[in-house]
Amino acid sequence: MSPSAPTSAVSRAPTDPMRRTARIAGVLYLLTFVSIPTLALYQPVKEHADFVLGAGSDTGLLWGALSEVVVGLCGVGTAVVLFPVLKRQSETAALGLVAARIVETGLIFVGAISLLSLITLRDDVAGTAGADPASLVTTGQSHVAVYDWTFLLSQSLMPVIVDLLLGYLLFRSRLVPRIWPIVAFVGAPMLLASDLAVFFGVYAKGSPLDLVAALPIAVFEFSFGVRLLVKGFDPASPLFHRASAEVGRAPIPAPRAGVEQPDGRVAEVG
Repeated sequence: MSPSAPTSAVSRAPTDPMRRTARIAGVLYLLTFVSIPTLALYQPVKEHADFVLGAGSDTGLLWGALSEVVVGLCGVGTAVVLFPVLKRQSETAALGLVAARIVETGLIFVGAISLLSLITLRDDVAGTAGADPASLVTTGQSHVAVYDWTFLLSQSLMPVIVDLLLGYLLFRSRLVPRIWPIVAFVGAPMLLASDLAVFFGVYAKGSPLDLVAALPIAVFEFSFGVRLLVKGFDPASPLFHRASAEVGRAPIPAPRAGVEQPDGRVAEVG
C-alpha cells in the first residue's frame, strides 16, 4: 500500500471585497462629527445681539463655519462612496440617499453663509459714517434666525430622511448586523417628532427633550462609521454573492438577424 500524503482542510474566513470603500466611508462618517463644538463656538454670536457692532470675537464663528463646511462635504462623500455598494440592493433608494445628502449640504452652506455675513457687516458696515446701530443689530439677529431655521432643516430634519433610506438599505442587504438599521428605524421617528415640536414652538432647539430625541441617530451614525472603519461590510451579505454570480454568468447570445422568405420562413444572415 502506497502511503498517502495527509491532507488537511484549511478554512478561511471570507473577506470583505470592498474593504477600502468601507474604510473611506467610515472615515467620512466620523468626520461629520467635527461640527459638535459649534454649539460653543457660536455662542458669542447668539448671546450678543450687538455682535455686528463689535461685541465678542469672530474667531469662533470662523472655525465653526469651517467645520460645518467640512461636515457638508463629508456628508455628501459618505453617500457617494457608498452608492456603488448600496445600488446593488436598490438603485432608487441609493440615489435618494445621495440626493438627500446634497440637499442637506446645500442648507448647511446657507446657514454658514448667513453667519459669515455678520463678519462682513461688522468689518465693512458698522464702522462707516451714518451707519444705524439699531438697524445693524436687527439685521444681525435676522441672520442668526436664518441659521437657526436652516439648521433645523439641514442637520436635524434631513438626517431623518437620510437614515431611513440608509437603514432600509442596510436592513435588506445585511451589509452590517441588523442592530444598526434597527437603531436608525427607532431614532428617525424620534428625531422627526422632535423637529415637528420645535417647528411648532412646543420647545426650543437644543432643549433637553430635543437633545434626547437626537441621541439615537447620533449613536447610529457614529457607531456605523466606527464599524465601517474597523470591520467593514459583512462579507456574508447577499449583495456580494449576487455580484459574484452575475460576474460568472454566461452572456445571453444576441439574436441573429434574418430575412423573411416568401413562404414565411426566416433565413439567417451571416
